[in-house]
Amino acid sequence: MANVTVIGAQWGDEGKGKIVDWLASRADAVVRFQGGHNAGHTLVIDGNVFKLSLLPSGIVSGTMSMIGNGVVLDPWALRDEVTKLEGQGVRISDDNLAVADNCPLILPLHRDLDGLRETAAGTGKIGTTGRGIGPAYEDKVGRRAIRVCDLAHLDDLDSQLDRLCAHHDALRAGFDQPPVDREALLAELREIAPFVMRFAQPVWKRLKKVRKAGAKILFEGAQGVLLDVDHGTYPFVTSSNTVSGTAAAGSGLGPNATGFVLGIVKAYTTRVGSGPFPTELNDEIGQGIGERGHEFGTVTGRQRRVGWFDAVIVRQTCSISGVTGIAFTKIDVLDGLETVKICTGYRLNGNVLDYLPSHAGDQAAVEPIYEEMDGWSESTVGARSYADLPANAIKYIQRVQELIECPVSLVSTSPERDDTILMRDPFED
Repeated sequence: MANVTVIGAQWGDEGKGKIVDWLASRADAVVRFQGGHNAGHTLVIDGNVFKLSLLPSGIVSGTMSMIGNGVVLDPWALRDEVTKLEGQGVRISDDNLAVADNCPLILPLHRDLDGLRETAAGTGKIGTTGRGIGPAYEDKVGRRAIRVCDLAHLDDLDSQLDRLCAHHDALRAGFDQPPVDREALLAELREIAPFVMRFAQPVWKRLKKVRKAGAKILFEGAQGVLLDVDHGTYPFVTSSNTVSGTAAAGSGLGPNATGFVLGIVKAYTTRVGSGPFPTELNDEIGQGIGERGHEFGTVTGRQRRVGWFDAVIVRQTCSISGVTGIAFTKIDVLDGLETVKICTGYRLNGNVLDYLPSHAGDQAAVEPIYEEMDGWSESTVGARSYADLPANAIKYIQRVQELIECPVSLVSTSPERDDTILMRDPFED
Protein backbone atom coordinates (compact mmCIF):
# COMPACT_ATOMS: atom_id res chain seq x y z
CA MET A 1 0.00 0.00 0.00
CA ALA A 2 1.26 3.49 -0.86
CA ASN A 3 1.48 6.31 1.64
CA VAL A 4 -0.08 9.57 0.45
CA THR A 5 1.14 13.17 0.73
CA VAL A 6 -1.52 15.86 0.30
CA ILE A 7 -0.56 19.41 -0.70
CA GLY A 8 -2.45 22.44 -1.97
CA ALA A 9 -1.52 23.19 -5.57
CA GLN A 10 -2.79 26.79 -5.64
CA TRP A 11 -2.77 29.54 -2.95
CA GLY A 12 -4.36 27.37 -0.28
CA ASP A 13 -8.08 27.04 0.54
CA GLU A 14 -8.43 24.36 -2.14
CA GLY A 15 -10.57 22.05 -0.03
CA LYS A 16 -7.76 20.01 1.53
CA GLY A 17 -9.72 19.48 4.74
CA LYS A 18 -12.47 17.46 3.12
CA ILE A 19 -10.08 15.43 0.97
CA VAL A 20 -7.72 14.71 3.87
CA ASP A 21 -10.68 13.72 6.03
CA TRP A 22 -11.94 11.41 3.27
CA LEU A 23 -8.51 9.83 2.91
CA ALA A 24 -7.90 9.74 6.67
CA SER A 25 -10.91 7.49 7.15
CA ARG A 26 -8.95 4.95 5.07
CA ALA A 27 -5.50 5.62 6.58
CA ASP A 28 -3.91 4.36 9.77
CA ALA A 29 -2.13 7.61 10.68
CA VAL A 30 -2.19 11.27 9.62
CA VAL A 31 0.68 13.70 10.20
CA ARG A 32 0.85 17.49 9.73
CA PHE A 33 4.32 18.42 8.52
CA GLN A 34 4.50 22.24 8.26
CA GLY A 35 2.74 25.51 8.98
CA GLY A 36 0.87 26.41 12.13
CA HIS A 37 -2.59 27.49 13.19
CA ASN A 38 -2.72 29.89 10.25
CA ALA A 39 -3.99 26.94 8.22
CA GLY A 40 -7.76 26.47 8.06
CA HIS A 41 -9.57 23.25 7.18
CA THR A 42 -13.34 22.88 7.21
CA LEU A 43 -14.85 19.40 7.41
CA VAL A 44 -18.54 18.62 6.85
CA ILE A 45 -19.54 15.15 8.06
CA ASP A 46 -23.21 14.15 8.10
CA GLY A 47 -24.14 17.82 8.21
CA ASN A 48 -21.82 18.58 11.14
CA VAL A 49 -19.20 21.28 10.52
CA PHE A 50 -15.75 21.01 12.09
CA LYS A 51 -13.23 23.83 11.70
CA LEU A 52 -9.59 22.90 12.23
CA SER A 53 -6.50 25.09 12.23
CA LEU A 54 -3.73 23.12 13.89
CA LEU A 55 -4.94 19.58 14.43
CA PRO A 56 -4.59 17.06 11.59
CA SER A 57 -7.88 16.50 9.81
CA GLY A 58 -7.83 12.81 10.69
CA ILE A 59 -8.60 13.58 14.33
CA VAL A 60 -12.32 13.88 13.57
CA SER A 61 -12.51 10.40 12.04
CA GLY A 62 -10.57 8.90 14.96
CA THR A 63 -7.44 8.23 12.92
CA MET A 64 -4.15 8.42 14.79
CA SER A 65 -3.08 12.04 14.27
CA MET A 66 0.36 13.56 14.70
CA ILE A 67 1.80 17.07 14.61
CA GLY A 68 5.27 16.81 13.12
CA ASN A 69 8.40 18.78 13.93
CA GLY A 70 7.99 20.98 10.85
CA VAL A 71 4.96 22.65 12.45
CA VAL A 72 5.28 25.70 14.69
CA LEU A 73 2.98 25.06 17.63
CA ASP A 74 0.95 27.61 19.55
CA PRO A 75 0.19 25.61 22.72
CA TRP A 76 -2.72 27.82 23.74
CA ALA A 77 -4.28 27.52 20.28
CA LEU A 78 -3.85 23.75 20.54
CA ARG A 79 -5.69 23.66 23.85
CA ASP A 80 -8.50 25.86 22.53
CA GLU A 81 -8.95 23.69 19.45
CA VAL A 82 -8.91 20.44 21.42
CA THR A 83 -11.47 21.88 23.86
CA LYS A 84 -13.72 23.04 21.03
CA LEU A 85 -13.64 19.70 19.22
CA GLU A 86 -14.27 17.77 22.42
CA GLY A 87 -17.32 19.98 22.88
CA GLN A 88 -18.49 18.73 19.46
CA GLY A 89 -18.13 15.13 20.59
CA VAL A 90 -14.67 14.35 19.16
CA ARG A 91 -12.62 12.16 21.48
CA ILE A 92 -9.01 13.36 21.81
CA SER A 93 -6.37 11.73 24.01
CA ASP A 94 -2.75 10.68 23.87
CA ASP A 95 -4.00 7.50 22.19
CA ASN A 96 -5.00 9.35 19.01
CA LEU A 97 -2.96 12.58 19.15
CA ALA A 98 0.81 12.97 19.29
CA VAL A 99 2.85 16.20 19.18
CA ALA A 100 6.51 16.13 18.15
CA ASP A 101 8.66 17.00 21.15
CA ASN A 102 11.00 18.97 18.87
CA CYS A 103 8.28 21.33 17.58
CA PRO A 104 9.16 25.02 18.06
CA LEU A 105 6.61 26.96 20.10
CA ILE A 106 4.75 30.09 19.05
CA LEU A 107 4.84 32.42 22.04
CA PRO A 108 2.90 35.60 22.86
CA LEU A 109 5.98 37.63 21.90
CA HIS A 110 5.78 36.16 18.39
CA ARG A 111 2.18 37.29 18.01
CA ASP A 112 3.16 40.73 19.30
CA LEU A 113 5.98 41.07 16.77
CA ASP A 114 3.82 39.85 13.90
CA GLY A 115 1.20 42.50 14.60
CA LEU A 116 3.72 45.30 15.18
CA ARG A 117 5.50 44.62 11.90
CA GLU A 118 2.35 44.36 9.82
CA THR A 119 0.93 47.56 11.28
CA ALA A 120 4.15 49.45 10.62
CA ALA A 121 4.54 48.11 7.07
CA GLY A 122 1.88 50.38 5.56
CA THR A 123 1.63 49.68 1.84
CA GLY A 124 4.27 46.98 2.27
CA LYS A 125 1.91 44.68 4.14
CA ILE A 126 2.03 41.07 3.01
CA GLY A 127 -1.24 40.03 4.64
CA THR A 128 -0.12 37.74 7.46
CA THR A 129 -2.70 36.19 9.75
CA GLY A 130 -1.03 37.90 12.72
CA ARG A 131 -0.68 34.61 14.59
CA GLY A 132 3.11 34.74 15.04
CA ILE A 133 3.93 32.05 12.47
CA GLY A 134 6.72 33.94 10.69
CA PRO A 135 8.52 35.21 13.82
CA ALA A 136 8.40 31.69 15.30
CA TYR A 137 10.04 30.22 12.19
CA GLU A 138 12.64 33.01 12.34
CA ASP A 139 13.53 32.04 15.90
CA LYS A 140 13.73 28.39 14.86
CA VAL A 141 16.35 29.04 12.19
CA GLY A 142 18.00 31.63 14.46
CA ARG A 143 18.51 28.83 17.03
CA ARG A 144 16.79 30.66 19.84
CA ALA A 145 13.39 28.89 19.81
CA ILE A 146 11.75 27.32 22.82
CA ARG A 147 10.50 23.88 21.83
CA VAL A 148 7.92 21.45 23.17
CA CYS A 149 10.60 19.39 24.92
CA ASP A 150 11.70 22.51 26.84
CA LEU A 151 8.35 22.56 28.63
CA ALA A 152 9.63 19.67 30.74
CA HIS A 153 12.72 21.70 31.73
CA LEU A 154 11.40 25.18 32.49
CA ASP A 155 13.74 25.60 35.46
CA ASP A 156 16.71 25.30 33.11
CA LEU A 157 15.53 27.83 30.53
CA ASP A 158 17.64 30.85 31.52
CA SER A 159 20.25 30.66 28.76
CA GLN A 160 17.60 30.11 26.07
CA LEU A 161 15.54 33.01 27.39
CA ASP A 162 18.67 35.19 27.36
CA ARG A 163 19.13 34.54 23.62
CA LEU A 164 15.44 34.88 22.84
CA CYS A 165 14.89 38.08 24.80
CA ALA A 166 18.10 39.73 23.59
CA HIS A 167 16.72 39.44 20.07
CA HIS A 168 13.12 40.39 20.79
CA ASP A 169 13.86 43.19 23.24
CA ALA A 170 15.88 44.98 20.56
CA LEU A 171 13.07 44.60 18.05
CA ARG A 172 10.43 45.70 20.54
CA ALA A 173 12.48 48.79 21.44
CA GLY A 174 12.37 49.77 17.76
CA PHE A 175 8.58 49.77 18.01
CA ASP A 176 8.62 51.70 21.32
CA GLN A 177 7.46 48.61 23.18
CA PRO A 178 8.68 47.46 26.63
CA PRO A 179 11.03 44.46 26.95
CA VAL A 180 9.66 40.93 27.17
CA ASP A 181 8.29 40.17 30.64
CA ARG A 182 10.28 37.01 31.29
CA GLU A 183 8.50 36.11 34.51
CA ALA A 184 5.08 36.47 32.91
CA LEU A 185 6.21 34.35 29.96
CA LEU A 186 7.53 31.63 32.26
CA ALA A 187 4.30 31.69 34.23
CA GLU A 188 2.28 31.19 31.05
CA LEU A 189 4.53 28.33 29.98
CA ARG A 190 4.24 26.65 33.38
CA GLU A 191 0.46 26.86 33.15
CA ILE A 192 0.21 25.34 29.65
CA ALA A 193 3.03 22.80 29.96
CA PRO A 194 1.03 19.93 31.57
CA PHE A 195 -1.57 20.06 28.79
CA VAL A 196 0.97 19.93 25.96
CA MET A 197 3.22 17.34 27.57
CA ARG A 198 0.31 14.87 27.64
CA PHE A 199 0.76 14.53 23.89
CA ALA A 200 4.51 15.14 23.49
CA GLN A 201 6.71 12.35 22.13
CA PRO A 202 9.29 11.64 19.41
CA VAL A 203 6.86 11.60 16.48
CA TRP A 204 9.57 10.39 14.10
CA LYS A 205 9.90 7.25 16.23
CA ARG A 206 6.14 6.70 16.35
CA LEU A 207 5.97 7.06 12.57
CA LYS A 208 8.84 4.63 12.10
CA LYS A 209 6.95 2.03 14.14
CA VAL A 210 3.73 2.67 12.21
CA ARG A 211 5.51 2.36 8.88
CA LYS A 212 7.35 -0.81 9.89
CA ALA A 213 3.99 -2.37 10.71
CA GLY A 214 2.86 -1.75 7.12
CA ALA A 215 0.31 0.90 8.04
CA LYS A 216 -0.93 3.55 5.60
CA ILE A 217 0.33 7.05 6.45
CA LEU A 218 -1.23 10.28 5.23
CA PHE A 219 1.02 13.36 5.21
CA GLU A 220 -1.06 16.54 5.48
CA GLY A 221 0.26 19.84 4.17
CA ALA A 222 -1.09 23.30 4.91
CA GLN A 223 -1.57 26.37 2.69
CA GLY A 224 -0.56 25.88 -0.98
CA VAL A 225 2.54 25.66 -3.16
CA LEU A 226 2.07 29.23 -4.39
CA LEU A 227 2.59 30.31 -0.77
CA ASP A 228 5.85 28.37 -0.46
CA VAL A 229 8.66 30.59 0.85
CA ASP A 230 10.91 29.52 -2.06
CA HIS A 231 8.54 28.67 -4.89
CA GLY A 232 5.56 30.92 -4.20
CA THR A 233 4.69 34.51 -5.08
CA TYR A 234 7.41 35.94 -2.84
CA PRO A 235 7.22 38.01 -0.65
CA PHE A 236 3.47 37.38 -0.45
CA VAL A 237 4.01 33.89 0.92
CA THR A 238 3.96 31.95 4.16
CA SER A 239 7.10 31.30 6.23
CA SER A 240 7.56 27.61 5.51
CA ASN A 241 8.06 25.31 2.56
CA THR A 242 4.66 24.02 1.49
CA VAL A 243 5.89 21.71 -1.30
CA SER A 244 5.58 17.94 -0.95
CA GLY A 245 9.30 17.51 -0.28
CA THR A 246 8.80 19.10 3.12
CA ALA A 247 6.80 16.06 4.26
CA ALA A 248 10.04 14.16 4.85
CA ALA A 249 11.88 16.82 6.87
CA GLY A 250 8.75 17.99 8.70
CA SER A 251 7.72 14.55 9.91
CA GLY A 252 10.98 12.75 10.54
CA LEU A 253 10.51 10.07 7.89
CA GLY A 254 12.73 9.90 4.84
CA PRO A 255 11.66 11.00 1.35
CA ASN A 256 11.08 7.39 0.27
CA ALA A 257 8.13 7.23 2.69
CA THR A 258 5.99 10.04 1.31
CA GLY A 259 4.46 7.99 -1.52
CA PHE A 260 1.69 9.22 -3.82
CA VAL A 261 1.57 13.02 -4.00
CA LEU A 262 -2.00 14.28 -4.28
CA GLY A 263 -2.34 17.94 -5.26
CA ILE A 264 -5.62 19.57 -4.25
CA VAL A 265 -6.92 21.93 -6.93
CA LYS A 266 -10.05 24.06 -6.89
CA ALA A 267 -12.05 24.22 -10.15
CA TYR A 268 -11.38 27.96 -10.14
CA THR A 269 -8.75 30.02 -8.31
CA THR A 270 -8.78 31.93 -5.03
CA ARG A 271 -6.32 33.61 -2.73
CA VAL A 272 -6.49 35.51 0.55
CA GLY A 273 -4.59 38.69 1.24
CA SER A 274 -2.15 40.68 -0.86
CA GLY A 275 -0.10 39.59 -3.83
CA PRO A 276 -0.31 38.94 -7.58
CA PHE A 277 -3.31 37.07 -8.98
CA PRO A 278 -3.28 36.95 -12.82
CA THR A 279 -6.81 35.57 -13.34
CA GLU A 280 -8.58 37.61 -10.64
CA LEU A 281 -12.17 38.58 -11.46
CA ASN A 282 -13.36 41.93 -10.17
CA ASP A 283 -16.82 41.67 -11.70
CA GLU A 284 -20.23 40.10 -11.14
CA ILE A 285 -19.01 36.69 -12.29
CA GLY A 286 -16.24 36.69 -9.70
CA GLN A 287 -18.62 37.90 -7.03
CA GLY A 288 -21.12 35.18 -7.93
CA ILE A 289 -18.50 32.42 -7.81
CA GLY A 290 -17.28 33.70 -4.45
CA GLU A 291 -20.79 33.77 -2.99
CA ARG A 292 -21.68 30.28 -4.25
CA GLY A 293 -18.35 28.93 -3.04
CA HIS A 294 -18.64 30.61 0.38
CA GLU A 295 -15.18 32.01 -0.14
CA PHE A 296 -14.23 33.26 3.29
CA GLY A 297 -11.07 32.20 5.13
CA THR A 298 -11.59 29.49 7.76
CA VAL A 299 -9.03 31.09 10.08
CA THR A 300 -9.26 34.81 9.31
CA GLY A 301 -12.81 35.17 8.00
CA ARG A 302 -11.40 37.39 5.27
CA GLN A 303 -13.13 37.32 1.90
CA ARG A 304 -11.10 35.44 -0.67
CA ARG A 305 -10.26 36.92 -4.04
CA VAL A 306 -11.71 34.87 -6.90
CA GLY A 307 -10.58 34.17 -10.46
CA TRP A 308 -10.73 31.72 -13.34
CA PHE A 309 -8.77 28.47 -13.24
CA ASP A 310 -5.10 29.13 -13.99
CA ALA A 311 -3.57 26.08 -15.69
CA VAL A 312 -0.17 27.79 -15.92
CA ILE A 313 0.39 28.00 -12.18
CA VAL A 314 -1.10 24.57 -11.46
CA ARG A 315 1.14 22.95 -14.09
CA GLN A 316 4.05 24.72 -12.42
CA THR A 317 3.12 23.69 -8.87
CA CYS A 318 2.47 20.09 -9.93
CA SER A 319 5.95 19.96 -11.43
CA ILE A 320 7.64 21.54 -8.41
CA SER A 321 5.90 19.20 -5.98
CA GLY A 322 6.08 16.05 -8.10
CA VAL A 323 2.30 15.65 -8.02
CA THR A 324 1.13 12.17 -9.01
CA GLY A 325 -2.54 13.05 -9.34
CA ILE A 326 -4.91 15.86 -8.42
CA ALA A 327 -8.13 16.10 -6.46
CA PHE A 328 -10.46 18.50 -8.26
CA THR A 329 -12.73 20.30 -5.79
CA LYS A 330 -15.70 22.67 -5.89
CA ILE A 331 -16.69 21.96 -9.50
CA ASP A 332 -20.29 22.36 -8.31
CA VAL A 333 -19.62 26.08 -7.76
CA LEU A 334 -19.33 26.52 -11.55
CA ASP A 335 -22.77 24.99 -12.18
CA GLY A 336 -25.00 27.30 -14.20
CA LEU A 337 -22.30 29.40 -15.86
CA GLU A 338 -22.87 29.85 -19.58
CA THR A 339 -19.13 30.06 -20.28
CA VAL A 340 -16.08 29.02 -18.27
CA LYS A 341 -12.51 30.15 -18.92
CA ILE A 342 -9.10 28.59 -18.36
CA CYS A 343 -5.84 30.54 -18.38
CA THR A 344 -3.40 28.77 -20.72
CA GLY A 345 -0.51 31.26 -20.77
CA TYR A 346 0.61 34.81 -19.98
CA ARG A 347 1.69 37.85 -21.94
CA LEU A 348 4.51 39.95 -20.51
CA ASN A 349 6.24 42.78 -22.36
CA GLY A 350 5.16 41.40 -25.73
CA ASN A 351 6.30 37.86 -24.94
CA VAL A 352 4.17 34.77 -24.27
CA LEU A 353 5.12 32.81 -21.14
CA ASP A 354 4.13 29.28 -20.12
CA TYR A 355 5.20 29.80 -16.49
CA LEU A 356 4.85 32.36 -13.69
CA PRO A 357 8.09 34.36 -13.42
CA SER A 358 9.85 34.75 -10.07
CA HIS A 359 10.00 38.54 -9.81
CA ALA A 360 7.08 40.12 -7.95
CA GLY A 361 6.82 42.97 -10.46
CA ASP A 362 6.66 40.56 -13.39
CA GLN A 363 4.08 38.43 -11.58
CA ALA A 364 1.89 41.48 -11.09
CA ALA A 365 2.29 42.56 -14.71
CA VAL A 366 1.47 39.34 -16.57
CA GLU A 367 -1.77 39.28 -18.56
CA PRO A 368 -3.67 35.98 -18.77
CA ILE A 369 -4.38 34.28 -22.09
CA TYR A 370 -7.76 32.54 -21.90
CA GLU A 371 -9.40 29.58 -23.56
CA GLU A 372 -13.21 29.60 -23.38
CA MET A 373 -15.41 26.54 -22.99
CA ASP A 374 -19.16 26.03 -22.82
CA GLY A 375 -20.49 25.77 -19.28
CA TRP A 376 -23.21 23.44 -18.03
CA SER A 377 -26.67 24.11 -16.65
CA GLU A 378 -27.10 20.74 -14.94
CA SER A 379 -26.16 20.31 -11.28
CA THR A 380 -23.03 18.43 -10.28
CA VAL A 381 -23.83 18.63 -6.56
CA GLY A 382 -23.58 15.26 -4.84
CA ALA A 383 -22.43 13.31 -7.92
CA ARG A 384 -20.56 10.17 -6.86
CA SER A 385 -19.63 8.71 -10.24
CA TYR A 386 -18.04 10.19 -13.32
CA ALA A 387 -21.07 9.18 -15.38
CA ASP A 388 -23.28 11.39 -13.21
CA LEU A 389 -21.47 14.55 -14.29
CA PRO A 390 -22.78 16.75 -17.13
CA ALA A 391 -20.97 16.24 -20.44
CA ASN A 392 -19.52 19.76 -20.45
CA ALA A 393 -18.26 19.35 -16.88
CA ILE A 394 -16.43 16.20 -17.99
CA LYS A 395 -14.94 18.10 -20.94
CA TYR A 396 -13.78 20.81 -18.55
CA ILE A 397 -12.05 18.29 -16.27
CA GLN A 398 -10.44 16.55 -19.22
CA ARG A 399 -9.14 19.84 -20.62
CA VAL A 400 -7.69 20.78 -17.23
CA GLN A 401 -5.85 17.43 -17.12
CA GLU A 402 -4.33 18.10 -20.52
CA LEU A 403 -3.22 21.62 -19.68
CA ILE A 404 -1.68 20.86 -16.28
CA GLU A 405 -0.10 17.64 -17.56
CA CYS A 406 -1.35 15.68 -14.56
CA PRO A 407 -4.27 13.26 -14.20
CA VAL A 408 -7.33 13.78 -12.00
CA SER A 409 -7.58 11.16 -9.25
CA LEU A 410 -10.58 12.50 -7.30
CA VAL A 411 -13.44 14.88 -7.99
CA SER A 412 -15.27 16.51 -5.07
CA THR A 413 -18.86 17.56 -5.76
CA SER A 414 -19.90 19.00 -2.38
CA PRO A 415 -18.43 19.65 1.07
CA GLU A 416 -19.83 16.32 2.33
CA ARG A 417 -17.23 13.58 2.81
CA ASP A 418 -18.99 10.96 0.68
CA ASP A 419 -19.74 13.22 -2.30
CA THR A 420 -16.45 12.24 -3.91
CA ILE A 421 -15.77 10.56 -7.24
CA LEU A 422 -12.78 8.22 -7.05
CA MET A 423 -11.00 7.75 -10.36
CA ARG A 424 -7.61 6.58 -9.11
CA ASP A 425 -7.04 5.39 -5.54
CA PRO A 426 -3.91 7.05 -4.10
CA PHE A 427 -3.54 4.36 -1.44
CA GLU A 428 -3.61 1.58 -4.03
CA ASP A 429 -1.28 3.22 -6.56
